[in-house]
Amino acid sequence: MSTPNGFPQHSRACVSQSMEGGAVQDLQAKKAGKAAKKEAGGNVALPAERPVSVGTPVSETLKLLPEERKANMKIKSITPRPPRKPRLERAASLDEKSWRRWRRFRTSQESLTDPNDTSSSNGSLQEASPSPPNRSRASPCHPCCQQNSLHSSPDASEASPVGKSRGGTSDLGKRASEISSAFGGLLRGKAFVGGKPRLSQIMPARPLPPMELNVASHTLRTANRIDSDCLDYRHYSQHKFGRVSSSLSDTRLHGNGMVYDNCSTDSMKSTFSLLTPIRAKDVRSRSYLEGSLMASGALLGAEELSRYFPDRNIGLFVATWNMQGQKELPVNLDDFLLPTDPDYAQDMYVIGVQEGCPDRREWEIRLQETLGPHYVLLYSAAHGVLYMSVFIRRDLIWFCSEVEYATVTTRIVSQIKTKGALGICFTFFGTSFLFITSHFTSGDSKVNERKLDYNKTIQALTLPKNVPDTNPYRSSSSDVTTRFDEVFWFGDFNFRLNKDRETVDSILNQNPDTDVSKLLVYDQLTSEMSRGSIFKGFQEADINFRPSYKFDIGKDSYDTTSKQRTPSYTDRVVFRSRYKDDIQAVKYSSCPVIKTSDHRPVFALFRVKVRPGRDNIPLAAGQFDRELYLMGIKRRITRELQKRREQKDQKSSSICSIS
Repeated sequence: MSTPNGFPQHSRACVSQSMEGGAVQDLQAKKAGKAAKKEAGGNVALPAERPVSVGTPVSETLKLLPEERKANMKIKSITPRPPRKPRLERAASLDEKSWRRWRRFRTSQESLTDPNDTSSSNGSLQEASPSPPNRSRASPCHPCCQQNSLHSSPDASEASPVGKSRGGTSDLGKRASEISSAFGGLLRGKAFVGGKPRLSQIMPARPLPPMELNVASHTLRTANRIDSDCLDYRHYSQHKFGRVSSSLSDTRLHGNGMVYDNCSTDSMKSTFSLLTPIRAKDVRSRSYLEGSLMASGALLGAEELSRYFPDRNIGLFVATWNMQGQKELPVNLDDFLLPTDPDYAQDMYVIGVQEGCPDRREWEIRLQETLGPHYVLLYSAAHGVLYMSVFIRRDLIWFCSEVEYATVTTRIVSQIKTKGALGICFTFFGTSFLFITSHFTSGDSKVNERKLDYNKTIQALTLPKNVPDTNPYRSSSSDVTTRFDEVFWFGDFNFRLNKDRETVDSILNQNPDTDVSKLLVYDQLTSEMSRGSIFKGFQEADINFRPSYKFDIGKDSYDTTSKQRTPSYTDRVVFRSRYKDDIQAVKYSSCPVIKTSDHRPVFALFRVKVRPGRDNIPLAAGQFDRELYLMGIKRRITRELQKRREQKDQKSSSICSIS
């Protein structure tokens, strides 16, 4: 209900209880007030520091004033002027704060029902507002009426009429009616029990997706490096290796309308398992025996390859070590197989050994123990004291073909198998790999004999046997290295430095760190490869480590015996590819920590491009050395328990001495 002036009536007047400034006293305030209401239409000027709130009648205002102030007030008629823009500088009282709190809950409730409104939080609670303090039946004060009497502006000290302090009469009436209707509906629909508001249930505009039940930790998902939703690995790999993560499975889910957004995709994955869900019709059409290069659902096809390797590059670790036939194995192989420089472990590990330890099985168990349960032994072979072991991540064994191997003896007497070569080959997706480890003829001056060993190896290795050549048009029957896409040749090649011991020692003392360029000028293998007489088409990464031969066992010093052998780079890793830039060397170094032999292990890290393949090749079908896997895991657990027991005993045996 409103007055004849168009202002709403309120149950309580928004008038300051403290009024400052001098006012002209008039003993006839009551009589003059009635006359002024008739003459000025209800507009009364009160000499307060701030204007009287909108819609407050003069009679109600006079009731709230102290008796001594009423007796001294002078009422005079004024001419109405257009209202000025209000200055909201007053702090809110407790009643006003409760009103604002109700407005916030009301706004959030309206935003939940309006999907186009994004200005307010959709997560706010719907709460029944506490009723404004009602001394009488009234609507709450408009927020624009709230000013602070203690912090009012200087302009507010002027006398201002009640009607001109806030906007025009039509705007204020419209605004007041909206507030009254909204608050009246709230009072009719919400009740309060015990003076506390009751929270109404929030109903979302659409059904929410199920909550993701991801039991894998963030670190584990990053280490596995298969989940394409793991952003930190995506950024790291894109920066380090240029890998751009994408998931065709996610795209397929979005494209077929199975999910609404990324949140729904993650929830749908977690509903089934941590793996990407497979549609039933894909399982029906999938064939593991036949398939084409680009067929949907092919085991070795492009879709499966992109799911595991979005950039189609794998990490490869290749190492060689002449163990000198020592029975004693290193206590810890972590520094050898798991160097700290790369943040992530590799997808495949290939280790070749010359003059291996007598117990080959113990050596393989130690490798499995070090690599842990994430890796399995795909294949291992031996030729005398030449050993080779191929470990691969356990979730990648399904994409490997059957593994084949062949050997070559370079000794005149074939029964002596200390010198020769051992080759292992297989196809991973659509890329064929060949790994060769060799031990060539020793001797400082026997360069030609070593070249003969090389030529005999490339001609006598009969690989592949059953696995088809991925590109037979670029193969040669006289060179086994031309029959595979990616070839890695490593071992003790026994090439020496054509320089005396004193000169080599002086160069090493001048450059104690990694500058070995002066030594490589005298390297026999580098010279022969530049001439094209050996390892044709092969490359070698830059050498930035000290010679790997010959050390005193258990020491960092080179040969101190009477023979005084010259330090040399006998242990090497070289590689070649059918396609340019398919192999990128990431790291090439030695492991000086292992000192059980006169040779230091040498390893190289590569990024190798992999292409999709066909399912019509003989598959390994997940075959691996299960017995070795169990023994390695058991050994790993036993070692960890023993370590904890030793730490516990050490803590319990400590003695505190008081001085």
